[in-house]
Amino acid sequence: MDDRRRRTALSRRSLLGSSGAVGLVALAGCLDRFGGPDRTASAGDASTGGPPTADRSLPEEYATDELEDASLSGGPGQDGIPSVDDPQFASADDPPSNLADGDPVFGVELNGESKAYPQYTLVWHEIVNDVVGGESVAVTYCPLTGTAQGFYRGDVELGVSGRLINSNLVMYDRGTETWWPQMLAWGVRGPLEGAYLEEFQVTWTTWERWRDGFPETVVLTEDTGYVRNYGDDPYGAYNPPVGYYENEATLFSPLATDDRFPPKEVVIGVRNADGAMAVPKATLREREVIEGTMNDVRYVTVYDDALDTGYAYRNPDDEPVECDDGVLTVAGTRYDPQSLPLEREIGFDAMWFAWYGYYPSTAVHE
Repeated sequence: MDDRRRRTALSRRSLLGSSGAVGLVALAGCLDRFGGPDRTASAGDASTGGPPTADRSLPEEYATDELEDASLSGGPGQDGIPSVDDPQFASADDPPSNLADGDPVFGVELNGESKAYPQYTLVWHEIVNDVVGGESVAVTYCPLTGTAQGFYRGDVELGVSGRLINSNLVMYDRGTETWWPQMLAWGVRGPLEGAYLEEFQVTWTTWERWRDGFPETVVLTEDTGYVRNYGDDPYGAYNPPVGYYENEATLFSPLATDDRFPPKEVVIGVRNADGAMAVPKATLREREVIEGTMNDVRYVTVYDDALDTGYAYRNPDDEPVECDDGVLTVAGTRYDPQSLPLEREIGFDAMWFAWYGYYPSTAVHE
């Protein structure tokens, strides 16, 4: 390991280790609104014992061996950052005492059930293995890249491998121990190398916004089975932004760099068979509707003020999408931002340096 890699690995280890995240033991043992498919819970891949995999095509800008070679130790080893495997929830009327209205949460709605996962809890665990709407899922978060994503897991749990690629969490499944970089959703080492995980939409918003939009939601509590200083983020804080989330320094060098935006500017990233695209979230807030193309296919991204998020739609027929004083219309008919009559794509917030590092051919829509 060169000096820079050694220093950055030690920096992350000291951040987590000084706060008690290493070495502590457990104390106890049809489409839904946000784009998940209408499906029953599936078991893992029967041939391998791994999680369900998807027949899909995403941009592959690096070979799997290149990505494996680029992996670094994040400090704690495998499961040194422990996933939450027996999550406990509280009602919206009785949330954890540390949870403030403006704190980030990662919202999920599947098959009519809604749940919120506070960022200040997931920063200590990065993965929650849960069941939502009858689906066995993993809700995942990488603090270094600012990405919250959801994956169907079947009968298999996902865990934290202890490795990072492009500063991004590398998950592993406890059936095959295949490595899965979170942002790529792609197996890069192990029996399922080259396969893709099935994803569902996770919404990065605030507790107040999610609770107001989903009053029947439940919220993950601090009863995780582990001793952590919940409410004290080892990287800084989001409410208001300080520390790692507020400055422009990264702990690790990205796979590729681009200076069109500050490294940690938040973009909404989308990738599919057409390619990869990024929409600056601050610009979307201002403009409300942003259009562009990926490989000559038209796309439109619209802003949802209620949740402070955006939704990207494939629009190959170039249907006219307009916004007038917060009211969205498609071909003259009014729609809510999350339910345009177009093909919606899974998108997620990401720091620009991390998105571009994985997808240097990305189209930028602004």
